[in-house]
Amino acid sequence: MSLVARHLEARGIPTLCIASARDIIMAGRPPRAVYVDHPLGHTTGKPFDAVDQLEIVRAALEAWPRFERPAQIIDLHRRWADNDDWKEGAMRAEQGDTRSPRDESPRYQHDADRLAAEARAAGS
Repeated sequence: MSLVARHLEARGIPTLCIASARDIIMAGRPPRAVYVDHPLGHTTGKPFDAVDQLEIVRAALEAWPRFERPAQIIDLHRRWADNDDWKEGAMRAEQGDTRSPRDESPRYQHDADRLAAEARAAGS
């Protein structure tokens, strides 16, 4: 998402990313982003809750004038529920964290993608 946003911005198309994984959006450094502290997969609100979803999108767009620098992330201060029980379940130690540590190594979905990227880098 961040790469696409930067690509579009380089061509004069303004973008705004809405994210619910702060570490990922910080690493991606999109031109501008808002952060929503919701479970992954529910960034723009609760399923089937059109009012909640509209409020989040509206709040994101209303944050636009507050952006002062590139790669800035504005926290929308939205809560999924009155408590943060969902976080406890998501971070439960016995479930284990299956994510790989973040690093700067490029990752490719297909070997052909890697080869194309390497060929382009060699030609630069």
